[in-house]
Amino acid sequence: MTRILAYRFSAFGDVAMTMPVFREFLEQNPDVEIVMVSRNNFESLFADIPNVIFHGIDLDEYKGFLGIRRLGKELLKLYKPDYVADLHDVIRSKILDKLYVRKGLKVFKINKGKEEKENLTNVWNLDKVQLRKTVERYADVFRDMGFKLELSHQLRPQTIQKSGIGFAPFAQHKGKMLPLEKSFELVKILAQKNTIYFFGGGKKEAETLESWEQQIPNTKSLAGKLNLSEELNRIAQLEVMISMDSANMHLASIVGTRCVSIWGATHPYAGFLGFGQSEGDVVQIKDLTCRPCSVFGDKECFRGDWACLEEINVQQIIDKI
Repeated sequence: MTRILAYRFSAFGDVAMTMPVFREFLEQNPDVEIVMVSRNNFESLFADIPNVIFHGIDLDEYKGFLGIRRLGKELLKLYKPDYVADLHDVIRSKILDKLYVRKGLKVFKINKGKEEKENLTNVWNLDKVQLRKTVERYADVFRDMGFKLELSHQLRPQTIQKSGIGFAPFAQHKGKMLPLEKSFELVKILAQKNTIYFFGGGKKEAETLESWEQQIPNTKSLAGKLNLSEELNRIAQLEVMISMDSANMHLASIVGTRCVSIWGATHPYAGFLGFGQSEGDVVQIKDLTCRPCSVFGDKECFRGDWACLEEINVQQIIDKI
């Protein structure tokens, strides 16, 4: 059995995107196992994949250069890998890479396409093109090792009986989030004929969604009430998930649920559309030449009016549903 030590520490959505790649890689290469090193709370993402050993860590216990070096030595002693896959390529992972190269291990790292993404998000660049999908960038790491891997880019529904619509109206950054008044209006319309389940994290989000639940009949807030495993199970049972360009889109992909995704300052061209999700289910303002101005949605609006989100019409989303 060939053993690959892989690591990706954050962000939640990016770690979630490794899951379908691991699943299809291990189906096509059954004599391989992957040790996935990531944050403790991401373990449920990988629970259903045979041949994945999840090694959860608390990064606060491995602070600084010496802490990361200690982690590297612990992993080496525990797992004795044949290959190393750096799926993150940040300072932390670079320290681990150097340690393993010195120990004679073969280290393969993701090509994040930094220059291409800088060009894509240049507001003066009018020639925007689709970049390599992030899941294919992860797959390339294993291909570089010499393994064969063909990604299906197909959803795998976990259950046949599906009901209700999921809605996750929040995102980490303003540039990714539909204005809340539009989201509220959308829910009021959809809840006339469907049961809507709200997803979110954090106290403030949960309070907002509980307030919506009280104001709009036929809605139920699940924010803050489920652990990750329960949340995945619930999303698997939905007919469709409505999400921003955020982790919930990737959770829907993991459990094979169709996702209508809403994009503002970011754009599917950067490669972060959920695995198996359809480009036909993307809601965006296509004729704004300044889009995307950011890969992660964390920049201030170049124009100052957030047109990429303000101009989205609720009817556009309803039409997709």
